[in-house]
Amino acid sequence: MKRSSWNFRFFKYNMILAIIIIFIVLISAYYVLGQIVEKEIGERAVNVAEVTALHPVVIEGLKKDTTSPEIQEVAKQIQKSAEAEYVVIGDENEIRYAHPVKERIGQRMVGDDNEEALIHGRSYMSIAEGTLGEALRGKAPVFDENRNIIGVVSVGYLYEDIFSMNINYTKNLLLVLAIAIVLSVLLSSYLANKLKKQLLNYEPQEIVKILSERNVILETIREAIIMVDRNGIITLSNQAANDILTSNNSVIGENIKQVLPNTQLLRVMETGKEQLNRVMTINGTKTLVNRIPLVNNGEVSGVVASFRPFEEIDLVANELSQVKQFIESLRAQTHEYNNFLYTISGLIQLNEYEEALYLIHSERLGNHALIAFINEHIKDMFINGLIIGFYNRAKELKVTLVLDEDSSCGKLGHLMEKHMFISILGNLMTNAFEAVEHLEEEERIIRIYIYESEKEVICEIEDSGEGIREDQMKEIFKLKSSTKDKDTRGYGLHIVQDNLKALNGTIAIEKGDLGGALFIVSIPKEG
Repeated sequence: MKRSSWNFRFFKYNMILAIIIIFIVLISAYYVLGQIVEKEIGERAVNVAEVTALHPVVIEGLKKDTTSPEIQEVAKQIQKSAEAEYVVIGDENEIRYAHPVKERIGQRMVGDDNEEALIHGRSYMSIAEGTLGEALRGKAPVFDENRNIIGVVSVGYLYEDIFSMNINYTKNLLLVLAIAIVLSVLLSSYLANKLKKQLLNYEPQEIVKILSERNVILETIREAIIMVDRNGIITLSNQAANDILTSNNSVIGENIKQVLPNTQLLRVMETGKEQLNRVMTINGTKTLVNRIPLVNNGEVSGVVASFRPFEEIDLVANELSQVKQFIESLRAQTHEYNNFLYTISGLIQLNEYEEALYLIHSERLGNHALIAFINEHIKDMFINGLIIGFYNRAKELKVTLVLDEDSSCGKLGHLMEKHMFISILGNLMTNAFEAVEHLEEEERIIRIYIYESEKEVICEIEDSGEGIREDQMKEIFKLKSSTKDKDTRGYGLHIVQDNLKALNGTIAIEKGDLGGALFIVSIPKEG
C-alpha cells in the first residue's frame, strides 16, 4: 500500500488536532456561558423582585384582605419590561395576589421556596418547579411602612428559555469556530507546503534514509571529512577525521580554531572561494586538503573540508609505480624479442638458414622447458603466469631465478583475494631483485618456493644479497623504513604487512642458505 504524502499527513493531523481543540472549546464555552447566563438571569430576577417589592401599589394591595386588579396590572407591566416568564406576588400566607394565569390568583404559591423571604426577610435566588415548569426564581420580601413582612414577590425565568439563550450564544461561538477551522486549514496547508519546500520536497522517511546512508558512506570512505558552520563550529566529522584531529575523540560541536589552530576554513568562509590540493600539517602529519564552501541562497553557510595523509597517497603512488615497472618490463621483453626476430630476419637474408633454425630451436627449447617445469609444479594459472613473469623480469636483469623443485600448488579457486597475493609476491620479488642488483651477474640468485597444504599456502622468497641486520628486523615493516633511500622507498614491506593482515597471514624473516634474506609467508586458505 502506497504511503500517503507528508503534506497530506501533516494536513490530516492538524485537522484532527483542530477539531479536537474546537470540540473541547465548544463544550467548555457552553458550560461557562451557561454558568454566566444563569448567574446573570438569577441576579436580574432578584433585582426585579426587589424593585417590584418596593412598588407602592404592591404594598398597598397586600395590606388588603382581597386581591386587586391594580396589583395584577403592575405585575404584568414589570413582567413585560423585564422579559420574565412570570411575576407572582403573594401575601404572608403565600396566597397569590398576581399571576400570569388569572385563574390561579387566590391560590397558594407552589415550590416551597418562600421561607427565606417570608420568615427571614432576605432576597435570594432559587430553583424550583412551579406551575409553569422548572424555573430560576428571584425572591424578595415585601415590607410595610413598619418593616413588617406582608408578602413576597417571585420573578421567574423558565430553564427551557435559559437553554435557548445558551444555544443562541453557542451558535454565534460556533460560527466563530467554523471560521477558525477554515483559517486553520488554510494555515496548515500553507505551512505544510512551506516546510516541504524547505525539506527539498523530501518526505521525512526519505530524509531519515538519506541521513542513514550519508552516515554509512562517511564512515566507509578513508578520506577524512569535516564541515563547519558560519560560526566555525564543527557540525559533521567522520571517524577518519576524528582519528587525525583528536586521536579517536569526536570533534562535533567544537570550535575549529581550538581543534585546528592553523585552519584555513574560516578564510574560505570569508572569500567563498574553494581551495583544492593544498598541503597542510595537522598534528605533525603532512596532509593534502580540499576546502569547498557550502552556499545556500547565495550566501556561504559553511565549509566542507576533506584531507588525507600524504603517507596514504604515497602508498597508492608506490603501487602505481610498481605497475609501471611491470609495464616497462614487458616493453623491454618486447624489445628483446624484436631484436631476436631482427637477428633471425638477418640470418635468413644472408641465406644462413641453419644458423637461423638453430637459434629458433634453442629459444624454443629454453622457453618450452621452463613452461613445462612450471606447469608440472604449479597448477593455478594465476600463480603460473606470475612466476613466468618473474622469470622474464629476471632474464632482463641478468638474475638467476630458481623455482624450487619441491614446489607444488594446485588451483586455489576463490579461497583468497588473489590481487593481494600478487601484491605480496610482487613486493617481495622486487625487494629481492633490488637486493642482488649490485652483485656480479653470476652471483645474482633468487629462489622461489611455493607449497600448498590442506589449510594454507606457504611461499618462500630467498635472495643472495647482503641480508637484513638484526637491528633492522623490528623497523623494516614500518612505513618509509628502508635500507635504501627513505624518501622514495620504504613502502613495499609495509604494503605486504597490510595485505597479510587482511588475509590473516603471517611473515617471518630468516638468513637464507644463499647468504641473503629469506622471507617465509603463510596464508590460510580459508582466510
